[in-house]
Amino acid sequence: MKKIFALLLFVLSAITTNAQAPNYDDLKILFADANYEKLVKVAYNYTVKDELKKDPLPFVWLAKGLYKISLSGSDDEKFKNAYKEAIAALTKAMKNDGNNGGALADHQEFIDEFQGSLVELISNDFDAKDYNKASGWVIKYIKVTKNPIGAKYLDGASKYRKTDKGGANTAWKEAETMLTKITTIEDWSDADKDILKIGVFQTAECYILSKQKEKAKTLLNKVAQWYEEDEDFKTKYDEIIN
Repeated sequence: MKKIFALLLFVLSAITTNAQAPNYDDLKILFADANYEKLVKVAYNYTVKDELKKDPLPFVWLAKGLYKISLSGSDDEKFKNAYKEAIAALTKAMKNDGNNGGALADHQEFIDEFQGSLVELISNDFDAKDYNKASGWVIKYIKVTKNPIGAKYLDGASKYRKTDKGGANTAWKEAETMLTKITTIEDWSDADKDILKIGVFQTAECYILSKQKEKAKTLLNKVAQWYEEDEDFKTKYDEIIN
């Protein structure tokens, strides 16, 4: 009887151990060693395991590996879409983490950097008046942030520039609703702060084009309190309003 009881304890222990998510030390080592291609392979293998499909961590490691490969300019055909695949992986990681999740806290520096790279692409495309391309990046940004309001304003601005005024107004209304719930942006990433700034400026310019200068001024004044020390904001504000 004692042997049977001991065997049962062993089996239960094994089941409990197998049910626990791994600590992913192997992924941490591969990243530290800059072995990004192997990191992508091993992380991907984790993501397709049934018991880990809802775990945000293998997905964020996959995103980190793909992002680093995209920066390296790899000639390997299988990594030609590494950046977009990194977006998809990070999207999944954040979805799994949930709105109030904290599993990705240790990866926030990477998330901030990645968001920043998207903001740069969006800003460059708006400057080049390539609104179709900008719109695509904006939609992707919404998926990798917990503060999508700035991207929502930009979604409206890109639609307006593409003569989709109905779609623009719908996006702007969603953004306005979000804005009423925000009391501070102090704990936001730099990228989230930047994209909100860009979003309200682009939206204000659209309002002015549609002969709604007061509406543009009202919008900028709603967010001005958060950019009091931002010289770029002050300069752009003066350009649009005065």
